[in-house]
Formats: sequence, structure tokens, C-alpha cells
Amino acid sequence: MLALLKPLVRILLRNGIAYGSFAELVKKTYVDVAFDDFAPPTKKQTVSSVSAITGMTRKETKRLHDLEQPDADSSQQRYNRAVRVLSGWVNDPLFQDADGAPAVLSVDEGESSFAALVKKYSGDMTTRAMLTVLETADSVEKTGRGVKLVRRAYLPGRDPREKLAILGVDTAELIATIDHNLVADDDQRRFQRKVSNHRVRAEALPAFRALSAVKSQALLEELDAWLSEHEVPDDAHDDGGRYVSLGIYFYERDTADKGDKS
Repeated sequence: MLALLKPLVRILLRNGIAYGSFAELVKKTYVDVAFDDFAPPTKKQTVSSVSAITGMTRKETKRLHDLEQPDADSSQQRYNRAVRVLSGWVNDPLFQDADGAPAVLSVDEGESSFAALVKKYSGDMTTRAMLTVLETADSVEKTGRGVKLVRRAYLPGRDPREKLAILGVDTAELIATIDHNLVADDDQRRFQRKVSNHRVRAEALPAFRALSAVKSQALLEELDAWLSEHEVPDDAHDDGGRYVSLGIYFYERDTADKGDKS
């Protein structure tokens, strides 16, 4: 448990989130999960039962249960739209050059413009707003010919709220996968693997960082292209599709260091 909490608390303190605010969120989450996932079979969950399994008083349980969930984070919505725009740029032939690479796009002229790309893949986000988001993240740059893709991955720019939103989603997905694998039957477990070594020479680490980044990016782009080919059509109103993701991370520390700092 400490291995999970220490890096999380470090992030919270760095971003000015005090213990009281975090504790309130934790209590609210305990109550919500108990109501949603731990009801007795064939019975409706009650305040009394949730109070018993969480260790909170009935009064506190009811107060937390009645609290409204916070609104969806706009930073996360912006992140999702930016990722879709970059994926469309990389995989949609309409926005590629003769060699199949992402083309340099006119800002707003023609069916293969940046404006057309944003309209097709970002929902109702404006062209100017998306351009600002991608420029801030150093994913694109404006040239004399138009908008050029300079980095195929979307990494958040200088907005700490956006970075925290991505942290929340990615960490939640990893923990949810681990939770699923702890209770699922053998044939229903999801892919969860890593490669590690405790005796790598320090001078070799820069080369491995570079190698792992190149190969991981190539794999993710290959998988992204496959997913794009298997998306539900826009006019399939009766089937919204399923969400799926696969993540890769890099971590390192001194073998003699028993802590969790990277």
C-alpha cells in the first residue's frame, strides 16, 4: 500500500492539494464504491451496510452518498480530443501525403485542411482552440505551407490540471487491470506484463531509454492504426463501440534505493 501511496502523495503535495481535500475525496470514493460494487446479492445496498463495511458512521455515510459527483474535467475532454485529432492525422488517408505520411495541412482551405481534420475528429472543439492545444504541447508547428505535425504523440503542455487529469486516467486504468486480474478466471485475465532487470549498467541507461522510446512509439502507432481501422462507423447509432487502451511506461531507480523515487 505504501508503494502505491508515496508517489501519489508526492504529486498531491507538489500541486498544493492538502490532506483534508484528499481525505474527503477518499471517503466519498469509499462510499460510492461500496454502494455500486458491494451490494449483497439480489438486495439493494443500504446506508447501514455501507457504514458497516467502510467503518464510517451512518450519518457520515449518508452525507457522502448524497454529495454530487464533480463535473467531468474539461482537461480530460481536451486530452481525448487532441489524441483523436493526432490519430486521424496519422491514419486517415485524407490527411496524408503521397508517401502515406501525415501531410502538412492548410489551416482552413479544402477538405484536407487542419480545420477539416479538427471537425472530423474533435467533436465541437474549434480549429483555433485545437491548434493552440497542440502547439502548447509541441505536437505541431505552423510553417509557411501550413500546419505541420512534429510529434505524433500528445503530451500535455504547461497546464498542471491537464497533467493531473491524464495521471488520473492512466493510473486508474492500470489499477483496474490489476484488480480485474486478481479476481478473474485464468482465461479472462487481461494482458499485464513488464520487463525489468536489477543489474543494468548505469552508462547503458541512456541507450535503453532511447531504444525503448523508439520501439514503444512504433508499437503504439501500429496498434493505433489497427484500432482506427476497426472503429464503429459514425452512422452506427445503435452501437457506440467499446473503449480499449494499452499503455507502456518507463521506470528506473538505483537498485540500492529501497524507495520508490524515479
